[in-house]
Amino acid sequence: MQKMDIYGVSFDLVGKQPIVLLKTADGNRFLPIWIGHPEAAAILMKLQNASSPRPLTHDLMTDMLTQLDAQVVRVTVTELRDNTFYAAITILQDGAEIEIDSRPSDAIALAVRVEAPIFADDTVIEESAIEFEGEEVNEEEIVSEFRSFLDRVSPEEFATEEGDEEA
Repeated sequence: MQKMDIYGVSFDLVGKQPIVLLKTADGNRFLPIWIGHPEAAAILMKLQNASSPRPLTHDLMTDMLTQLDAQVVRVTVTELRDNTFYAAITILQDGAEIEIDSRPSDAIALAVRVEAPIFADDTVIEESAIEFEGEEVNEEEIVSEFRSFLDRVSPEEFATEEGDEEA
C-alpha cells in the first residue's frame, strides 16, 4: 500500500468526464481515476476552501461520523476490476476499525473533508499508474504528457491501454 496525494482534478478532453489525479507521496507515479461531476465538485470545493449554504452529501457524512464519535482513519483505492476502481473507507469507532466499501470518488471527497490519508494498493499502482522518470518533476511536462494521454484514451480503454503498453 502506498500513500497518495491529490495532485488535482481535471477533465478528459474527449468525453468531458472529470478525473482525479492521485500522485504517490514518495515518487513520480500518477493514478488517474475517472469520477462523476458531483464528486469532482465536492472534491474541488473542499480543496479550494469553498463552502455551500447547506451541507452537501460528503459534509453530511462528516457530520454523521462526528455525531457517532467515529473517525476516518484512511481511505484506500483497493482494486481495479473490469475498468472500475474500488475503494474502502476505514473508520475507527469504539476502538474497532470498520471497513466500508466505497467508490473512490466518494472516499476521496470524504478524505479531503476530514484530512484522512489516502492510499492505493500496490497492485492498483502497478496496473494503472503513469510513471514519470527522473529526479526532478517538471509540472508543465507532467500536465502536457497527461493531457496527451487523455486525448488518446477513453475511460473504457484505460485499463486495456495500460496493459497493452506493458506487453
